Amino acid sequence: MRDEFDHQEIWEGRDGGVLERTPSVDWTCRPVLAAEARDAVAGFVAELSPAPPAHTVQNLVLLVSELVTNALRHAGGVTLMRLSAGRRTLEVAVADLSPVQPQDRTPDLTGRTGGFGWPMVQRLARTVAVRAGADGGKVVLATLSR
Repeated sequence: MRDEFDHQEIWEGRDGGVLERTPSVDWTCRPVLAAEARDAVAGFVAELSPAPPAHTVQNLVLLVSELVTNALRHAGGVTLMRLSAGRRTLEVAVADLSPVQPQDRTPDLTGRTGGFGWPMVQRLARTVAVRAGADGGKVVLATLSR
């Protein structure tokens, strides 16, 4: 797995013309296991200041784990995962090579075939979008309130 940090400073206008400097942290990697994605979240969160509340971090870990697991299980793997933080939101983007959109289905309560991941993603995230990727696959984008 390759980790890259890209620290940027974003200038946001406020009422009255005052500008406030807001740091942005981006982390890009290509996990081949869900555990690697969870480790990436830990490294990403460690760079954030102020740190998000514990429940937000837990939701981010679960959201990333589900998106990466879905890409590994149903789409042949992750081509790119990006974590971004702004002043008010945390953003996750997971890209894969499959053009097939995530499907809602009835969860299997016996635990054999799953079906819990996509509904969980939709419940945890403030926003979820699926876009066509440049390589013919797709990118699943999700945001959480910080």
